[in-house]
Amino acid sequence: MKPRNFSSSGGEWLRGTGPESDIVISSRIRLARNVDGYSFVSRMNSESRETLEVYLHQRIRDLAGKLGLEYRNLKEASMLDRLLLMERHLISREHVNMDGDRGVAYTAEEMVSVMTNEEDHLRLQVLRSGLQLDETWELVNDIDNRLAELVPYSFHSRLGFLTACPTNVGTGMRVSVMFHLPALVLTKQIQKVFQAVSKIHLAVRGLYGEGTMAFGDFYQISNQVTLGKSEEEIIQGFKSLVPRIIVYERKVRDRMIEDNRTRLKDTVSRAFGILQNAQTISSEETMDLLSKVRLGVNLGLLSDIRISRVNELFILTQPAHLQKLEGKDLDPQDRDVVRAQFLRKHLQN
Repeated sequence: MKPRNFSSSGGEWLRGTGPESDIVISSRIRLARNVDGYSFVSRMNSESRETLEVYLHQRIRDLAGKLGLEYRNLKEASMLDRLLLMERHLISREHVNMDGDRGVAYTAEEMVSVMTNEEDHLRLQVLRSGLQLDETWELVNDIDNRLAELVPYSFHSRLGFLTACPTNVGTGMRVSVMFHLPALVLTKQIQKVFQAVSKIHLAVRGLYGEGTMAFGDFYQISNQVTLGKSEEEIIQGFKSLVPRIIVYERKVRDRMIEDNRTRLKDTVSRAFGILQNAQTISSEETMDLLSKVRLGVNLGLLSDIRISRVNELFILTQPAHLQKLEGKDLDPQDRDVVRAQFLRKHLQN
């Protein structure tokens, strides 16, 4: 089965319809699970991986009709298709580059994805627009319970769920909230957020998670420890932290408007103008300029574009999406030209 054409629109999490979505792009909860009786993926040979993949695919297929899941075999997929799925946040960077049998099932709304034979046998993920931690947990917990009726999980009565990485042992839960914090970056106050987050043992990562840079003023904040805390306690910790970051960013935005509205509008308008007219543009510059445009739209300084379209352009201008759109591999210089053409087409109108 070929993945649908992802080159023209974005999933639910990019629509900007969720609560606090001017600052919180998305809420994500991921659960790591392993099948009892099987070694961890890193210790399995190719035959065992294939056997487990067939087993898991059959169980996921039992849920596919109820959840609307579409399955994709990643071993058979091209590198470009795998990168495309990663840019959509449906699979991880590790899942792209691994060898052997593995796959992913996802919904049309791209809200749910189930990865098989990643670092763990199963990675269940729900990704929703804006600040929706309770709703995200309710959905991923329901999927987890449904799979648990079909798959015997590896579980220890004292430790909890057993996982390949020791930091995931316990609940196996990773909560991640993706913020857009351009005002804190522009005023050089973002380090205060980093310091506060590190004190309560949370991690700050870039747009695509661990090991990635924070292009476009996007920052993912996620928990690092899952052992010794319940799922509800982990979520509650985020529910007490996230509003404080939102308030901080909003206060700085308001202060920027009060101090020099004309200068801020000029910055936003210049960014929009470059995106509308550039003949060649890198991914990094595009992210930086779109960040300013997004800030301008949310502050009412720019009315020529919908926020959902700005959100989508962050993803649709990524390398794999552009190459999929062109139907061929492109070197970095050619991608910069195609990216500029794509932006002119979608922004000049």
